[in-house]
Amino acid sequence: MSTTNKPVKTAARPGRTLAILALVLIAMTSLVFIQGAKSVRLGLDLRGGTSVTLQPRIAPGDEGKITSDAIDQAVSIIRQRVNSLGVAESEVSAQGSGTNRQIVISVPGDTGRRVVELVGQTAELRFRQVLASASGVPSASDAAATPAAGVSAEANAKFAALDCTKAENLQGTGADAPTDTLVACDRAGGTKYILAPAEVLGRQISKASAGLDTQAGSAWYVSLTFNNEGTSAFGALTARVTSLPEPTNQVAIVLDGLVVSSPRINEAIPSGTAQITGSFTQLEAQDLANVLKYGALPLAFDRGEVQQVSPTLGADQLNAGLLAGALGLGLVMIYSLLYYRGLGIVTVGSLTVAGGLIYLLFLLLGKWIGFTLTLAGIAGAIVAIGVTADSFIIYFERIRDEMREGRTLRTAVETGWVRARRTILVADFVSLIAAALLYFFAVGGVRGFAFTLGLTTLVDLVVVFVFTKPLVSILSRVTFFNSGHSWSGFSSKSLGTVVAKEA
Repeated sequence: MSTTNKPVKTAARPGRTLAILALVLIAMTSLVFIQGAKSVRLGLDLRGGTSVTLQPRIAPGDEGKITSDAIDQAVSIIRQRVNSLGVAESEVSAQGSGTNRQIVISVPGDTGRRVVELVGQTAELRFRQVLASASGVPSASDAAATPAAGVSAEANAKFAALDCTKAENLQGTGADAPTDTLVACDRAGGTKYILAPAEVLGRQISKASAGLDTQAGSAWYVSLTFNNEGTSAFGALTARVTSLPEPTNQVAIVLDGLVVSSPRINEAIPSGTAQITGSFTQLEAQDLANVLKYGALPLAFDRGEVQQVSPTLGADQLNAGLLAGALGLGLVMIYSLLYYRGLGIVTVGSLTVAGGLIYLLFLLLGKWIGFTLTLAGIAGAIVAIGVTADSFIIYFERIRDEMREGRTLRTAVETGWVRARRTILVADFVSLIAAALLYFFAVGGVRGFAFTLGLTTLVDLVVVFVFTKPLVSILSRVTFFNSGHSWSGFSSKSLGTVVAKEA
């Protein structure tokens, strides 16, 4: 009984596929130099970083607001804000008990100060009608000015005395109640206002994002979308003030007690969308959208001293982790060479390419999304070495099975790939599902483990499809391999078959 060896057509030329991969590697390497990504960013446990303590601000009569639930809610919001900035392996936790509970934020690296400043904002956004406005510098004319109609004498006196050039009046507290008439400065200190009680609140915002208005000279703004309640309230507010005289036809957008902008309302806005402008830089617009996206903190906080923290693990643990990874990689390569002999060079080459891709991605992602590598992340990459090795073994053993059925090496490489790739895809897909679930439902170091596990699994798929398979196809045409040399990995002994001698 004879076996027919029909040629199997390949979907792509292996040489061309390898050339495309080489170009991708060259392009990624060029990007690393262009972006200035000189080293992998290390996490808090390996590098140290910045830490700050947020202490709840207790106003007279507000002692009852400092509850465990309020602190836990603030921790959750702050953690969301930190995570939205990238996979930075930051730590957010509550410490202490009762009214002495504090929130401790630790951020890796030297850039942690900006993150700490961002996540600690209360982000109390409110829309208030402007009742009066004047220069932020008090003068005698302010005191003699006609009091604003419908405003208490106390508020008028406070407005006249307010000096917006003083730093303490430009801090913003967010401690005002929405039902209060507010006297406040704008962020720049150039104008002061008397503002009516808030009619639209930050909790009525369902979406916030930063955008660039190129028609206004590349000005950045924050776009808001209200929920049903906010759409109705904002529509009613804008409809009511359109026909009023200056400055009562303005609506002030107030964040944490400071006026961000006070646009004049020319027509009603029933669409449920609005824009906040105010000479934002790109970073300011993105940060503001970020804090608004996850809602206001339930409490106001005072920031303690920002401190630099030392690595919790240090260089010894980093070196031990890297050594463990190198040993694991080396053992896989040695085993592959001993067991698969000449075919083992494919494993060595594939793991080398995979390692190079992962390293380049670590560098670029650190620059693009703030990715930081922790010991847990290193563990995820080490685990993925086994996932990658499994893919090679599945393919190689499938080729050997095909050859045992009487097919030539060149035919077995193609037919074996058709069958092996299904198993490889299923196995890697299971790993990706596990990594995704861990990433979205875990916090802290576990997310770093999940991220690197998922990333390296994707790299495994790329390498197997665009390097391992094309390289095996090329080697199958080499006499050393297709002739069944004893060191090729495809000899009769390696295959476990007996070849009858010709008479």
